[in-house]
Amino acid sequence: MAKVKMKSHSGLKKVCKARKNDFKIGVSGVNHNTGKKSSASNRAKRKGNTLSKADHSRIKVMLNK
Repeated sequence: MAKVKMKSHSGLKKVCKARKNDFKIGVSGVNHNTGKKSSASNRAKRKGNTLSKADHSRIKVMLNK
């Protein structure tokens, strides 16, 4: 009988990118209604963010890495 394998999380693959030592994720609040937000805020949110170290093991399991 085949071993049951854990499915990878397809939605997470589209949101986060694995780097050498961490994961890059996007920032909320950049998709619409950006005209009322400050230009500095919009620029800062373009850069994205890194995932906290506490979540690394959980995300690795979800991505089957």
